[in-house]
Amino acid sequence: MRDQIVSERRKTRQLQVGEVTVGSSAPIAVQSMTNTLTTDIDATVAQIDRIAQAGADIVRVSVPDPDSAAAMPEILNQSEIPIIADIHFSYKMALAALDAGVHGLRLNPGNIGGRDRVERVVKAAAERGVSIRIGVNAGSLEKELNEKYGEPCADAMVESALSHIRILEEMDFYDIKVSLKASNIPMTVAAYRKLAAQVDYPLHLGITESGSRFGGTVKSSIGLGLLLAEGIGDTIRVSLAAEPEEEVRVGFEILKALGLRHRGVNLIACPSCARQKFNVIGMVAELEERLAHIHENIDVAVIGCVVNGPGEAREADVGITGGYPVHMMYRDGEKSEKVRTDKMIDQLVEDVEKRAAAMREAGK
Repeated sequence: MRDQIVSERRKTRQLQVGEVTVGSSAPIAVQSMTNTLTTDIDATVAQIDRIAQAGADIVRVSVPDPDSAAAMPEILNQSEIPIIADIHFSYKMALAALDAGVHGLRLNPGNIGGRDRVERVVKAAAERGVSIRIGVNAGSLEKELNEKYGEPCADAMVESALSHIRILEEMDFYDIKVSLKASNIPMTVAAYRKLAAQVDYPLHLGITESGSRFGGTVKSSIGLGLLLAEGIGDTIRVSLAAEPEEEVRVGFEILKALGLRHRGVNLIACPSCARQKFNVIGMVAELEERLAHIHENIDVAVIGCVVNGPGEAREADVGITGGYPVHMMYRDGEKSEKVRTDKMIDQLVEDVEKRAAAMREAGK
């Protein structure tokens, strides 16, 4: 593609999280995390279902205590997508999660006890073919690293990651992926760049504690976008103070914007101005809601006037351009018919749903 801005994908080892392949040429996996009490099986499974419907490839579930571990077998039994157990401090919870059948672990080898405990977890993971994500966070770096560097920084995060990687490598365990998360974008980006130059393990990207749906989306888009455009990143999570399915939708929008994955409707819409012949903002909001169930890659142009409308609509699969007193519908880049304002949303939705059904039928 002549205008491609994304660098060639970084070559890494590959590993499995259930049936999802992570690394190198595999699609960049989109993740989220449940925020229900794990002990509430029904609520957790219902949330995983919503996360899966939003398109997530993998979901992470906290296992902080024995009651949560006891709930995991039934949650796993009902989940459509692979589950990674999020473990902190207790090696026993890691072992219990592995016994339950989880598809991956997220842990910090430095905070689950001495080396003997780490060895027990790694041995159990290896026996089950379960991968481990080493999760480094700027807010929970080892005391000695904070003392060495004076404050959290990219070099401290990388040093922490490398020390944990060595622990697992010394046990001949290499099904590893790594994350280096901070709420500070420059620190996070610098840390990932430094580690990417030193190891060939897959990297899980995220800007942690990024904030609200609006602010967190902006921060994550910048931080993840910079790295993904450089070919760095094999899985992503957009961390938002919002419902998990919103994280998934934003994650796919980031990947779609860079041309790295294509899932769902791509709405091309003008920002609206005095030339608009219909309420563009309201129409786009309604279309987003009514087309959220579409998984197929379909471009839909919604342009309020004829200045840029025909050009944008011709590039889309389905489009509409504002006119007066009626508007022009486009299909596959060609004018198709005129439609009244009160009919145009229903017509667009119908067109997209028919196109999606045809694509499913054709196996696209």
